[in-house]
Amino acid sequence: MTYVVVGGGLAGAKAVETLRKSGFAGQVTLIGAETVRPYERPPLSKGLLLGNDEPDSVFVHSTEWYADHDVDLRLGVTVTALDRTTKSLRLDNGDDVDYDRLLLATGSSPRRLDVPGGERALLLRTLADSHRIDEAITKDTHLVVVGAGWIGLEVAAAARSRGARVTVVGTSALPLQHILGDEIARVFADLHRANGTELRMNTHVTEVTADGVRLADGTSVPADVVVAGIGVTPNVSLAAGAGLDVDNGVLVSSRLATSDPDIFAAGDIANIDHPLLGRRLRVEHWDTAIRSGPVAARAMLGEDVVYDRLPFFFTDQYDLGMEYTGSAPADAEVVIRGDLAAREFIAFWLVDGKVAAGMNVNIWDVSDKIDALIRSGATVDRTRLAATDVDLSELAA
Repeated sequence: MTYVVVGGGLAGAKAVETLRKSGFAGQVTLIGAETVRPYERPPLSKGLLLGNDEPDSVFVHSTEWYADHDVDLRLGVTVTALDRTTKSLRLDNGDDVDYDRLLLATGSSPRRLDVPGGERALLLRTLADSHRIDEAITKDTHLVVVGAGWIGLEVAAAARSRGARVTVVGTSALPLQHILGDEIARVFADLHRANGTELRMNTHVTEVTADGVRLADGTSVPADVVVAGIGVTPNVSLAAGAGLDVDNGVLVSSRLATSDPDIFAAGDIANIDHPLLGRRLRVEHWDTAIRSGPVAARAMLGEDVVYDRLPFFFTDQYDLGMEYTGSAPADAEVVIRGDLAAREFIAFWLVDGKVAAGMNVNIWDVSDKIDALIRSGATVDRTRLAATDVDLSELAA
């Protein structure tokens, strides 16, 4: 039996690890487009840019691990075609690879600025991208970050912490507004302004010039470096070309199987029929990669598994650390437990009187309780939910 994983990121690396840990003795091949072994992406916009992480700490496994576990690691090659009839892959170096079962973990690609001069803007997705931005930022740099989402704000925070002058350009009135809603988005706006970042909101870049950017409001912002963090697009061309069901990612069941029973998908590209939420969900975060890769591997082995992990992500910006659990619309009702002004609180988003998501800010060891509260489906008393002396476990009981 030959199991092949396409995608040399975290999801793929954890999948092949799980195959070997589960006792699979057949051929395992991991194919990655990058020339470096699989690594984790959160440090690219956090610890590496801040200089807090050692370069080798980002890698999922040591160089020797793959050979020691009899994993055929093929780096720097791209799969150009998937033939489901012959169960084979064609690589861009001319090789063909056969499979009995296949996992697609091809990740996402950052969106480029589609404006004149947009090619001048640096992107952040790969280890090489992070090194490039790191080398470009000094205490004398004026950086413009286009995009006021998680990646953009993390890059901005790292650059300001290193002494650079930073301007963030965003299309909404507040950073993260479309994710967190007005009240919590203001926390992040205030955080960045308090640390000296200029926010240019409710506008967009119309041109990247040799000395900065031009905005739709007619103004210009000077810049030595421009970084675009305007989202990513799932890499589904291989799946689509093979005739798999694709819609905002690769459509998979709760056990991460595609429309072909011998092909599975994990990580950024997996649009999962989520058994707990009762709807499809595609999540582009570290936690999804590290959790879905092993579940897909176990499903490939025929185990009776489902992926019911609630969305989870985290960020570190200046002195603010945050964990978010669940999934809720930005305009849902918000209940605050703690001190919003001091940035030590838990925010809960309620849908039909039940907690759909929770975000703990500078309060730790509560994410499991928030997860349990969401899973309980309990209708909550808002007063008790906001009360810091009421244990969250009581609300889930």
